[in-house]
Amino acid sequence: MLRLKQIMVFLCLLNASVVFALPKNVQLEYDVARDGKLFARVKESFTQNGKQYRIQSITKGVGIYALLGERKLTSTGAVTRVGLKPNHFELHQGKNDSKTLIADFDWAKNTLSMQKKDEKQTEKLSAGTQDLASYAYQFMFNPPLKDDITVTMTTGKKLNIYQYKVLARGINLSLAKNNYKTLQLSNEAAAGQDKKQLWLAQDQFYLPVRYQLTDDDGDTYEQTLTKIHVE
Repeated sequence: MLRLKQIMVFLCLLNASVVFALPKNVQLEYDVARDGKLFARVKESFTQNGKQYRIQSITKGVGIYALLGERKLTSTGAVTRVGLKPNHFELHQGKNDSKTLIADFDWAKNTLSMQKKDEKQTEKLSAGTQDLASYAYQFMFNPPLKDDITVTMTTGKKLNIYQYKVLARGINLSLAKNNYKTLQLSNEAAAGQDKKQLWLAQDQFYLPVRYQLTDDDGDTYEQTLTKIHVE
């Protein structure tokens, strides 16, 4: 029994040290191409202050696509021993209030409330649920150790469950004059879901350095890292 207690204490200390070693400030910038042509630029930030985090992602269209206005995602919540625990999420698209999405996480009651305009929807909240802004940063805290991964995520409008598979580990990518050793993930897209692939930098806290998305219309968007700052 004493041996078991010693192991449990060691694991707790190990988890605490890992969380402590993770970055508290991350700044990422990306270029987004639509079917091979520059479409938009993205600036993202992750900041941790004590046990609280804030993530912000701002997408600005390039050229004629700038007329669509900024797409702004914000996620706030707590940092726990198992990673990010969102409390509030918002999505804003330009000045079009009809496209605003809001999600509130009530962990005490295990309920997720989502709102678009006057439409409200409530779903049961399960442990580990993330939002559209936080889910990729959760990999910092829970790197994909298995080859099959389930991601439960709200877009602010819907609650979806994604099944991801690790396609490869240790892929070398050269982005923005830096070389990254990456892990490639792909989701098994269900009906109505976009096909997604992610490349996470194994040598940079499993931060996302490349995304690829194919929507229902067959359009492909590729988001690639251009700048990174971690501290």
